[in-house]
Amino acid sequence: MKIKKKLGLFALAMALVAAGCSSGSNDNTGGATGGNTQAEGGKQGANEAVTISFMHLWPEGVSAAQSKVVSEIVKQYEDEHAGVTIKMEVLDNEQYKNKLKVLSTSNSLPDVGVTWSAGFLQPYVEGKLFAPLDDVLGDGLGDQFVAGTTDAFAIEGSTYGLPLEFNIAPIYYNTEIFANHNLTAPTTYEEFLNVVQTLADQGVTPIALGNKDRWTGSLWYMYLADRIAGQELFSKALAGEESYMQDSLLQAAGEVQHLVDLNAFNKGFNGLSNDEGKADFYNEQAAMYLMGTWELANFTANPDIPQEFKDKVGFFKFPVVSGGKGDSNSWVGGPGVGLFVAENSPVKDEAKAFVKYFVEKWGEKSVTDAGVIPATKVDTASLELPQLYADLFNEMNQASSITLYADVQLEAEAAEVHLNQIQALFGKETTPEQFSEAHEQAINK
Repeated sequence: MKIKKKLGLFALAMALVAAGCSSGSNDNTGGATGGNTQAEGGKQGANEAVTISFMHLWPEGVSAAQSKVVSEIVKQYEDEHAGVTIKMEVLDNEQYKNKLKVLSTSNSLPDVGVTWSAGFLQPYVEGKLFAPLDDVLGDGLGDQFVAGTTDAFAIEGSTYGLPLEFNIAPIYYNTEIFANHNLTAPTTYEEFLNVVQTLADQGVTPIALGNKDRWTGSLWYMYLADRIAGQELFSKALAGEESYMQDSLLQAAGEVQHLVDLNAFNKGFNGLSNDEGKADFYNEQAAMYLMGTWELANFTANPDIPQEFKDKVGFFKFPVVSGGKGDSNSWVGGPGVGLFVAENSPVKDEAKAFVKYFVEKWGEKSVTDAGVIPATKVDTASLELPQLYADLFNEMNQASSITLYADVQLEAEAAEVHLNQIQALFGKETTPEQFSEAHEQAINK
């Protein structure tokens, strides 16, 4: 899984650009979950009813644009396939992850669900819970994916998830707040610290963060590790190929706590979920918010977000650190979520057919209706794209390297150690030395 460590100059965005130039999460809004039953569908004859259970993580409200696209695709599929019903359950991000773990213990996963790649995927594959999808890719669908995106969902030569998105993580900022305080988007970390200090001194929360979910804080740490240690060393340390007890990684952990000391983050951030934490950015009480480009949907396509606010949102790349080995075109990101089919689904063939259809329809609809950067090739030449989307798409094209999110990249036990240590680091309940030592032990184990 080369994508675990580095996507290099990154054929993914290049292929997506080429296609455009040359081709002619919080309320449970769904129904029941769990594996399908024979009474609901089973292995049916041609004229018998089939029900496919589908669990996803785009609730109305916090993910309104994606939720609308999903519902439209599902309705279209049901209209075109008489006798097929797609029974959806919708959970927010953290509820979804927790429920997936619970359902896996009783081997009662939904027929179709959402998964992350790499280390997140691995225990489900080892437990024979996810079905191989090579046969689905082999029917011409594989050629529709941007080169390399399916690699992160492959284990020992077989593919167990079909990616829907590709993401990078910029720092979004409120251009009006910056202008009101005579600030410009920083390019160096020294400039960034000046922005933080200026805002904090003038009573403005510099950064919105909800670190109860932990992976949100991991984004900040990962960028500091990348900019100080460099992408190559950081990736090798995560892979256990280099010691985690590097001075540069200790410095990165220490810099997280320096930001905490500067009051860079909103009050109570370690007890706030991502949705609670980011509310300060959306309410214009905080000036910056670091998040993946899946958030683009809210800044471009979500009709529930006021256009007046959308027009104020800009972005900048994580600044470079003086003396550090990282560069500004190195991103934290990678393939986003994908779809799986449960290995023990009694309607496995029908579920695979639905997944193939969903992926094919998701491509252009996710761009035009949800502001999502898809994992499949889309002809963007004739599409009118919001400037923010176009600019970030262009940045992805220029990426020098992309490091997959640590909690996804690491195997399950090490990922849990990482996430717990992230929260402890931000809460100043551990030292940089203890933080790095815990990673060293967990990764080696």
